[in-house]
Amino acid sequence: MRRIFALVIGVAMMVTVPGVATAAPTARSAVNQQAVDLVIARGLAQRGVPFSYGGGDANGPTMGSGTAENVAGLDSEGHIVGLNPAVSTVGFDASGLMVYSFAGIGVKLPRSSGAQYTVGQKVLPSEALPGDLIFYGPDGNQSVALFIGNGQMLEATDPAVTVSPVRTNNMAPYLVRIIK
Repeated sequence: MRRIFALVIGVAMMVTVPGVATAAPTARSAVNQQAVDLVIARGLAQRGVPFSYGGGDANGPTMGSGTAENVAGLDSEGHIVGLNPAVSTVGFDASGLMVYSFAGIGVKLPRSSGAQYTVGQKVLPSEALPGDLIFYGPDGNQSVALFIGNGQMLEATDPAVTVSPVRTNNMAPYLVRIIK
């Protein structure tokens, strides 16, 4: 009788206490999900904004920035000529778009994708949730995109901010979850 009673109590505890039998949560709280939805909506509202190397901040698209070679082109003799449109345009680069998207909920991300890769919680691609950041290159130093679900990501790429299928080529081994 004591064994049956202990078994019933054990099963009742497993059913009524969430997380006891699982290692990781599979869903976000309603408040956190609302924050993720706002981040995604803020980013999606920028579709079509031009790509601009070094462009974008917490307030929106900005004029790009960079080295002399990025700001201007070089002629055949190595002289600086003209302006590189990827810099002289008001718009976003990949990390600037992430800074802008998360600023809408008061989260301040570092400005470069490599630095963004070092914040938040690392998650495997198989555990991706909408709102997670997808990185490319060693230590995420080449680019970043926002996973929006259903195999899609939001990215700032030449010529403009767009929604694309998630690419796995050159993807960093982990995504980063900012909102848990």
